[in-house]
Amino acid sequence: MNENYKFKKVVVIVIDSFGIGQATDAKDFDDFGADTFGHILEYRPDLKIDNLYKLGLGNLHPNAVSNQSLGYALKMHEASCSKDTMTGHWEMMGIHTTKPFKTFTEHGFPDELVSELESLTGHVFIGNKSASGTEILDELAMEEIQSNGKKLILYTSADSVLQICGHEEVTGLDELYRVCQIARELTLKPEYKVGRVIARPYVGNSVGHFTRTSNRHDYALSPSSKTVLDVLKSNDLDVIGIGKISDIFNGCGITKSIHSTSSHEGMLQTIEEVQTDFTGLLFTNLVDFDAKWGHRRNVNGYADELEDFDVLLGQLLGVIDSDTLLIITADHGNDPTYKGTDHTRECVPCLMYSPSMKEHRVLSDSSSFGTIGASILDNFDLVKPSDLIGEFELDKLA
Repeated sequence: MNENYKFKKVVVIVIDSFGIGQATDAKDFDDFGADTFGHILEYRPDLKIDNLYKLGLGNLHPNAVSNQSLGYALKMHEASCSKDTMTGHWEMMGIHTTKPFKTFTEHGFPDELVSELESLTGHVFIGNKSASGTEILDELAMEEIQSNGKKLILYTSADSVLQICGHEEVTGLDELYRVCQIARELTLKPEYKVGRVIARPYVGNSVGHFTRTSNRHDYALSPSSKTVLDVLKSNDLDVIGIGKISDIFNGCGITKSIHSTSSHEGMLQTIEEVQTDFTGLLFTNLVDFDAKWGHRRNVNGYADELEDFDVLLGQLLGVIDSDTLLIITADHGNDPTYKGTDHTRECVPCLMYSPSMKEHRVLSDSSSFGTIGASILDNFDLVKPSDLIGEFELDKLA
């Protein structure tokens, strides 16, 4: 281990959408009262997440079990002007987004964009509205299937996304990906510039039985500037992304990417990868909390996923060594009890632990998610670029 490194490995796990209470500016986002963790606790007060509680999660919420015995916990406030996945992850790695990505929630995508997309791809697009990903399949998938893939479903959400559905056996993955790559190129134009184009493959043959598969692919914008990931990579450190991390950063700053079919698999991959020999960052996104449970307003599913995560977290805690720093956090909220289907503007947890730590306590709130990236650079004795946000001194952790 390089003597200048406090930890040889830093592991960051993002519980996608796990907010812990409304942000101070929640009213500005029409999210007053949102509280992902708190409302799940109201639904299931005996939630079995002992390992998260040991790491201090309960000490960050007034309605939770205050039973911290390991590491350091703090609450983070988002500095950027949005509440989407890309903005949250980018901010963790130092980018302060001050101009929201374009959304097309109210009226769908402009006719000019759809016409050009149809001309370039040879497909007809149906839907073109803001919708739930599962509901729009029940509404339009049969029409797509009966067209033998000539028609494809186009939809958006409150996020800055353009999503295209294609049946894996009718349209085929290669064709769906080709179409989405064309859509990405078109939406690089300023008037259409969405954060992500998402390929949404599915299977099934009748209403009520359509299922989205794990072959989803995100075509994101490249980060607006160099991030902490780029700094690590340029200094010959490993940057390993698990789940959709590589997609979120459009591959920038990533040295190795591992695809996950579920959050459960993502945790198993994290447990396996942390036991390999690397020096740098292992960055994991667990998307099911958001995609399967938050957006679908499924409180029971979200609670079950948290309990499953906590079991696997216990396994991870059993294999990390004193040269490893574990950070558990989230990128935004998505209260499964709240109105609508959109993300919610909330604070998120930051739980930091290593077996080398001799103390445990709650730290003061952070004004940005950039605390995480700044901590990583501090760990590897690297200078944070002046245009990136985030401040933290790992010397605070004893």
